[in-house]
Amino acid sequence: MTRQKLDTAAVETALAALDNWTLDRDGTAISKKFVFGDFSEAFAFMTRTAMAAETLDHHPEWSNVYKTVDVTLTTHATGGLSRLDFELAGRMDGFARP
Repeated sequence: MTRQKLDTAAVETALAALDNWTLDRDGTAISKKFVFGDFSEAFAFMTRTAMAAETLDHHPEWSNVYKTVDVTLTTHATGGLSRLDFELAGRMDGFARP
């Protein structure tokens, strides 16, 4: 998957296909708060995400406090959003489902 910056129309289309992600940073990033039952569930989610991020060679900006994981995705190399951001977001949504 290439690191090519998406135009506004492509970002809007890709964002509409995701569940509760928001566009932020002047349209250069997407973010979401994931809340789990406990720390173990949150950490398991982060572990699965870390493995996917390594496979994609695309890594999230995130923080974890107990059962909450806050995530921001952007493609720094392009100064905006690429298909990689939406691919990783979709995988994260899948990992978060019970």
